[in-house]
Amino acid sequence: MATIEATHASTIAELNDEFRQGNHSLGRIFTTHGVDALSSEDQQELFRLVRTFDDFNPSNDPYGEHNFGCIKFKGEVFNWKIDYFAPNLIHGSVDPSDLTKTTRVLTLMHSSEY
Repeated sequence: MATIEATHASTIAELNDEFRQGNHSLGRIFTTHGVDALSSEDQQELFRLVRTFDDFNPSNDPYGEHNFGCIKFKGEVFNWKIDYFAPNLIHGSVDPSDLTKTTRVLTLMHSSEY
């Protein structure tokens, strides 16, 4: 059972990394007001930092899915997270490792908005 769960988490992590690093056909991306208020250049830099984020550890990635990260940018902390929805975006996905059953949603926000 633990091996199946580890394989499942590994598949989810690979899909999350692919999505976060630029394959946006796997989902949708949203920003909050705190990110929207930044300049276009700052937003672009934040998304570059999200794409290149690799500081996964047990405290921010306890299930090994690579679905959350914190970024320090210009003295502020920003969080990004990936949630798993059914393709209709009405309810959660029953299996985040299955592309036919999942639309990923990445949200980038200022830490005060989490």
